Amino acid sequence: MRLLGNVLVVSIILVVFGFENSALAYLDPGTGSMVLQLLLGGIAGAAVILKLYWRRFVGLFRGHAREESEHSSSEDQK
Repeated sequence: MRLLGNVLVVSIILVVFGFENSALAYLDPGTGSMVLQLLLGGIAGAAVILKLYWRRFVGLFRGHAREESEHSSSEDQK
């Protein structure tokens, strides 16, 4: 049911924007800097998230990182 709803929404968007001939819009010079700022902010945000969750990220590929960290924390408690 959810897939049908997604397909319907995408179909409506394609129909609405697909039949438009021209937008007759003006893009001022500030638009480029806004898009650049959006891109750089997204990259910076992704870098911060990656830094915060680096061990989990690496653990996905190694598979044993989570077990090792749990094992070392249990030894520290003894």
